[in-house]
Amino acid sequence: MDQSNRYADLDLQEQALMDAGQHVLVAYRMKPKAGYGGYLETAAHFAAESSTGTNVTVSTTDDFTKGVDALVYEVDEARELMKIAYPVDLFDRNIIDGRAMLASFLTLAIGNNQGMGDVEHAKMHDFWLPPAYLRLFDGPATNISDLWRVLGRPVKDGGFIVGTIIKPKLGLRPQPFARAAYDFWLGGDFIKNDEPQGNQVFAPLKETITAVADAMRRAQDDTGEAKLFSANITADDYREMIARGEFILETFAENADHVAFLVDGYVAGPAAITTARREFPHQYLHYHRAGHGAITSPSAKRGYTAFVLAKMARLQGASGIHVGTMGYGKMEGEADDRGIAYMIEQDSADGPYFHQEWQGMQPTTPIVSGGMNALRIPGFFENLGHSNLILTAGGGSYGHIDGPAAGAKSLRQAEACWRAGADPVEYARDHHEFARAFESFSNDADAIYPDWRKQLNVAA
Repeated sequence: MDQSNRYADLDLQEQALMDAGQHVLVAYRMKPKAGYGGYLETAAHFAAESSTGTNVTVSTTDDFTKGVDALVYEVDEARELMKIAYPVDLFDRNIIDGRAMLASFLTLAIGNNQGMGDVEHAKMHDFWLPPAYLRLFDGPATNISDLWRVLGRPVKDGGFIVGTIIKPKLGLRPQPFARAAYDFWLGGDFIKNDEPQGNQVFAPLKETITAVADAMRRAQDDTGEAKLFSANITADDYREMIARGEFILETFAENADHVAFLVDGYVAGPAAITTARREFPHQYLHYHRAGHGAITSPSAKRGYTAFVLAKMARLQGASGIHVGTMGYGKMEGEADDRGIAYMIEQDSADGPYFHQEWQGMQPTTPIVSGGMNALRIPGFFENLGHSNLILTAGGGSYGHIDGPAAGAKSLRQAEACWRAGADPVEYARDHHEFARAFESFSNDADAIYPDWRKQLNVAA
């Protein structure tokens, strides 16, 4: 059934659609399945399935219904590119406050169309929201400036927050976990739960959180510096999330503003993110994206990209989201993934297909993790162009030859090296923890700085 007469209009101009502000624009890479219709016919079928269409003509369709059709307005078969304009009125609104919801956007834009028989694959690479619709999303309630304030730093360009993930990710009981936290806090700023950590039988949440809150107090007393902790409150039931959050805040007490709430936003979904955003608006909302690679990986041809995921996280209200390491760590990614960071932290930014104005919506912090250590930091910041972010280096801290506090200091020194525009090996001569990172991560040192042993007088 060729629906291109109804669900495609290639005469529509993108700028005119943007100026009118009545449509959400979405760019996909789509390939039709062999043996079915042509590219435009398949694209139109995709738009129909994403909005008002069915596979047969039905008696309930009227002129108003046709007015909210999604329309294909651009195709480029050679690039497997199609762009669809979705009328804003298609998307569901809350009955409690009239606000927009991400679940509705995903239901239409990445819904049944992902299982269509005539589509080999289709993946969302970018989307654009008009100003009036953008303003219906919550956006972040807090951002990195709130953490800088706790740390006693300037709230503008407050700089690098040195963080870690307690390792091993599972298997530590409450007191060993708290000791590991204390040891890192002697040199670093920020600790997060790894995403599976919660209320395991060998590490009950109430015991673990009580021990960590005590470790934070001791670390602050011993260093004279504020410390930060990101506690995992992810759960299937919103009531469980709220119960965890309330207990954590009660336990940290006078240090409640030192606590972020981590939510696994990909596996738990928009409802979990919105629960945390609305129930705890004063806490930094840490969006962990565990599992996202199932669809965002470049090898996955369906779903959406990591760029789209990050952009959606800002709409929902994430204060920070993991963005990988842009090819500088163990996680999949490329150097040009810095566009993800720019899109979530700037008020005006270019995506792969659309320029987005965020209308003053608060920024979302890039959180960098996945195989990072001090030796990779200078190149990473050189690529990104700034260091106003959170790093959570697990092995990069606990793998340091002199322990996690020294690992944290080596990361801080690596950032200072980049700021100074210094040669890293030369800089290491006068910065002990950074120098010891070369010995700690010798494989990286050999690959990135081949002559480091000779320059630092370290035996092979």
